[in-house]
Amino acid sequence: MDRTWLERAELLLGADKLDKLANSHVLIVGLGGVGGFATECIARAGVGKMTIVDGDTIDESNRNRQLVALKSNTGKQKADELGARLMDINPDLNLRVVNQYLTDPEIQELLDSDQFDYVMDCIDTLTPKVYLITNCLSRKLPLVSAMGAGGRMDPSKIMVADISKSYNCKLARMLRKRLHKQGIRKGFKVVFSPEDIDTSRVFEVEGQTNKKSVIGTISYMPPMVGGMVASVVIRALLGEKV
Repeated sequence: MDRTWLERAELLLGADKLDKLANSHVLIVGLGGVGGFATECIARAGVGKMTIVDGDTIDESNRNRQLVALKSNTGKQKADELGARLMDINPDLNLRVVNQYLTDPEIQELLDSDQFDYVMDCIDTLTPKVYLITNCLSRKLPLVSAMGAGGRMDPSKIMVADISKSYNCKLARMLRKRLHKQGIRKGFKVVFSPEDIDTSRVFEVEGQTNKKSVIGTISYMPPMVGGMVASVVIRALLGEKV
């Protein structure tokens, strides 16, 4: 396997740590604004095995913030488009692409289908997010969960903390509430921003799968959150305290 393309990473990490990443398997669920960038960061770091999951297609409105969204691929599957991009980055990548929205039984089946070293939850709707998280925790799978990037403008406010320490984030608050009902109050990292949101920028929508509202989003915030999510995974895989 040619690792010339990873020579800068090897200069930083050393060969042993690069080997550890090459032998790691990361599962990413949700490949939108945050998830797409987080996934590419994982691949470019040299993780050797990845499973990527998303049932959505690329929409015109995705182009302001999503990595794979282009005029030329509007209407195509996000997972397929991102998968092709990842293989162009690392042709030796062991990649599984899952083109579907996961129901509760399918989440369980997915988590039991292989040995995952880390799970990245980049789902932007509450119910499947809760189900993925609870099933990861019940299986003792290491997990990091991305909260909302929409409505925010200041990347310096992005934070990494245990879910119990998150605050001033509506998605994190709703997530905590749902998890508390199941007796879960802590135990996994979240990437969130406590930046105040202009609620007049949130709009109710109808007829979209898994969506009840949309919020204004600037181009650079999802990549920033995605990079933070990826950093949690990479550092944890390398045995660093996160």
